[in-house]
Amino acid sequence: MRIAKYVGCVVDIIYEDRAGKLSKRRIKVQAINGLFVRAHCMAADAPRVFRIEGILAVDPVKHRAG
Repeated sequence: MRIAKYVGCVVDIIYEDRAGKLSKRRIKVQAINGLFVRAHCMAADAPRVFRIEGILAVDPVKHRAG
C-alpha cells in the first residue's frame, strides 16, 4: 500500500489495532516515519500515530466544490 503518496491529504482508512479491533478513521496524513504514519484524526480532533501494517485500506476523500 502506498500511503506515502497521501502525505498532506485527507483519507479514510480501515485500521486494525494490535488487539485485532477494526475501525474506520478519517485522518489527515502528516508524515511517514519508518513503519508509522503520523496523522491528525478528525473524529478525535487530535494527533495519532498508526502502524502502516495495521492500515488495511485507504480511500482518498474527495473535496466537494462550492
